[in-house]
Amino acid sequence: MSTGHDHAPQGTHRGKLAIAFGITATILVAELIGAWWTNSLALLVDAGHMLTDASGLLMALIAANLALRPPTPERTWGWRRSEVLAAGAQAAVLLGVGVYAFVEGVRRLWTPPEVTAGGLLVFGVVGLVGNIVSMLVLSSGRGANLNMRAAFLEVVNDALGSVAVIVSAVVIALTGWTRIDALAGMLIATLIVPRAITILREAGSILLESTPPGLNLEEVRRHILEVPHVVGVHDLHASTIATGLPVLTAHVVVEEACFADGHAAQMLTDLQACVADHFDVSVEHSTFQLESPDHAQREHTTHS
Repeated sequence: MSTGHDHAPQGTHRGKLAIAFGITATILVAELIGAWWTNSLALLVDAGHMLTDASGLLMALIAANLALRPPTPERTWGWRRSEVLAAGAQAAVLLGVGVYAFVEGVRRLWTPPEVTAGGLLVFGVVGLVGNIVSMLVLSSGRGANLNMRAAFLEVVNDALGSVAVIVSAVVIALTGWTRIDALAGMLIATLIVPRAITILREAGSILLESTPPGLNLEEVRRHILEVPHVVGVHDLHASTIATGLPVLTAHVVVEEACFADGHAAQMLTDLQACVADHFDVSVEHSTFQLESPDHAQREHTTHS
């Protein structure tokens, strides 16, 4: 027994993602040329970061389009979870780039190459301007879902990386100390890795069907047991299909009389209102199996 709901996503921000992708891809080409010309690790790493971001934004854009596809008998939730897969893939690639940047930075600290400061500064400024425009485009939608959050964080990291490139160029121009380029590359790595790990953890939690953050199942159980005529709860599960779509299922044991006097329908309404209204995480999509005490005893196995 459950309520009917529209599972279509409320907004995927495809236009914003497309604009951000176009800007990032353009900056990527410019930074690759600049890294070859200036021999800068910081710019090369930032270009690598841009490559993963351009790929990530493209995946985010594809996921945003897939999320609009309606459910089918084979995919009853449609493609809603594609946003989680895209965010996890972006984060995994970012993590790899961050580790590479740190290792290469350590190597260059020992044997610093020549770096062209003037060109480095030009391409750093170009990258920063593009990043700022992308941030402005994505900022209003960054809280919409995990996919948009990952995309926005990548652009923010790019902007910080561009700042590091600019600082590196200025220091080299003023002092000739080329090791700053390696340090800037390592700084970009330290900006990338923690955020990549955070997104990976959140995406993994959703894919493992962990209980949504902020939803305490023991508290849910207690509230369900407080509903009149409920005598037991088992097989209580909660997970997240996609951002903004938590789901909950439970087997609820009710008094035998509820099935005889027709009160079961009202019981279902009370239970759904309970999980939708009493918690910080509103669970609009809930499924309850109402059982008599005898039926619960005949089930093969139950879960807490």
